[in-house]
Amino acid sequence: MSVASAVCAATKAETVAEESCSALAARVDALPGHTPVLLRSYDGRQGKSAPEEPSLRTAAFTYDNALAVIALLACGQRAHAKRIGEALRLAATNDTRLRDAYRAGVVGNGMPLPNGWRDAKRHRWIEAAHEDVAAYQDGTATGNVAWAALALLALHDATGEAHWRDAAVRLADWVVANVSDERGPGGFDGGIEGRKTAPRKAPWKSTEHNIDLAALFGWLDRIAVPGNWNAQAKRARDFVAAQWDVASGHFWIGTLDDGATPSRAQSGLDVQLWTQLLPNAPKEWQRAVTYAEREHAVEGGFDFNADRDGLWTEGTAQAALVYRRLGRDADAENLFATIAGQAAPGGFFYATREPRITSAYFYYYRRPHLAATAGAALAALNRNPFVS
Repeated sequence: MSVASAVCAATKAETVAEESCSALAARVDALPGHTPVLLRSYDGRQGKSAPEEPSLRTAAFTYDNALAVIALLACGQRAHAKRIGEALRLAATNDTRLRDAYRAGVVGNGMPLPNGWRDAKRHRWIEAAHEDVAAYQDGTATGNVAWAALALLALHDATGEAHWRDAAVRLADWVVANVSDERGPGGFDGGIEGRKTAPRKAPWKSTEHNIDLAALFGWLDRIAVPGNWNAQAKRARDFVAAQWDVASGHFWIGTLDDGATPSRAQSGLDVQLWTQLLPNAPKEWQRAVTYAEREHAVEGGFDFNADRDGLWTEGTAQAALVYRRLGRDADAENLFATIAGQAAPGGFFYATREPRITSAYFYYYRRPHLAATAGAALAALNRNPFVS
């Protein structure tokens, strides 16, 4: 790469940082006062390529908002991060279990509300937990619990205020008590699946969830929180290591319902990338980056899975962050040029460049997306969300 093109790419990274940070702060400011808030995961309408789904109009996904907290802290917007963080803290403290999504907006009465919407055809109020199409929003994915706790620990690190740490510990305790699993390579299972009739335990295990937990438990151990956090971190990390396939140089996405047999049907980009950000990750694991480049690469960036049906903006930002951590700055800056091109009117970044792409369980549509924007900010500011 020439000096001139390197300068241009660096400018793109700065542009991504400025636009993503400004957009995140503006969305918080749009909700008046200093009260706790949760941000909508999807801005705007889905467009002609996607069916209108009422359950997404006001959905504030826990993972997306947790990522936004960490991104806002990286942006230097502590007050904005604390407003979202306080909503997550209230959910962690007062809900019986942390849900995968809540209703976006100002949070009052001690905790976020369940997501819901007015059904014009049926002339009544609908809650996501009672609808098959959105029942998963009432579930509790183990990885989402971990990300909420990581956001709370980031706030504790930034402020020194103990209530953030205490809420994170409460979530970590819930994980140990409810989703520890001794089958196969051990580790932790998928959590609680939302169902219209009754929630049920998710018997499968996710490599990505266990990566998140290894980071969470390791963080608690580093800051000397009382408990056997080092042992819990080892349990999660041992599961991740067991999903490493030496022959292909990549990680399996997780297990089947038996909790032991690797799921080989598809590959997940995030699994290949997040492992690189764990403290003291083995150098051998860097082969997974090469695998991702071979199996997930699309024009200008990366897809979630190996069908390579389009660009996943958040995953492309994850790759840019990993490249920077591996010293591959020129490769990272090339990705920032692609990410910058996904800026939507209003400042958020589109979830995908294409009208629709697949992921592990659902579709991503070309809509302005909170997690894509927060992920872009983290990459542009070179912030590893797994460490203080």
